[in-house]
Amino acid sequence: MLAVKNYKFWFCTGSQDLYGDECLHNVAGHSKAIVARLNESGVLPYEVVWKPTLITNELIRKTFNEANMDEDVAGVIVWCHTFSPAKSWILGLKELRKPILHLHTQYNEELPYDTIDMDFMNENQAAHGDREWGHIVTRMGIERKVVVGHWSDPVVQGKIASWQRTAVGIVESSHIRVMRVADNMRNVAVTEGDKVEAQIKFGWEVDAYPVNEIAEAVAAVSQSDTNALVDEY
Repeated sequence: MLAVKNYKFWFCTGSQDLYGDECLHNVAGHSKAIVARLNESGVLPYEVVWKPTLITNELIRKTFNEANMDEDVAGVIVWCHTFSPAKSWILGLKELRKPILHLHTQYNEELPYDTIDMDFMNENQAAHGDREWGHIVTRMGIERKVVVGHWSDPVVQGKIASWQRTAVGIVESSHIRVMRVADNMRNVAVTEGDKVEAQIKFGWEVDAYPVNEIAEAVAAVSQSDTNALVDEY
């Protein structure tokens, strides 16, 4: 049976520091509540990990590079709670090598019409922030999954779960080695055709081995070892 690592997905919330510490405190609290609900739902196959609110170019770039280096991270989920200036995301997005999901949601399922004020509107600007973020990833030509809807909706959670499985498949397959027997010249780019394209796009290392080496390897395995392995299977 194929063993899959216990991958995790980082939940990265975008904001900025123009609205004050109280707003950022609430943004962090809302993000933590969403992460907790997603993990408690039982719908997602992998854990979602809350990360501190991303408000500067340096922090975004640092966080995304940490995700690149962490072998347990299979992808990042981005949500822009307030307005998050997308110019701050450019360098981090250019360097991120993990799958991305853009969660376009609001913390509140309904607007509090009786109490709504400018503080609430400044704090809850996902409609604006997510549009800004969507603009920059589109302009940069970055492939990502977009999920729209309220985060508590089982349908939305199911879409996130489906993306998680796909992201893990991408991460797992990006390091596989494929053996081809009796192929053309080894590791020569101009004659390798589709194998070069497969490694460029998917990271698949497709190597060729001559028939005589395969025959020698097969001949070196004893009949008793073969029988033991067949019995085990």
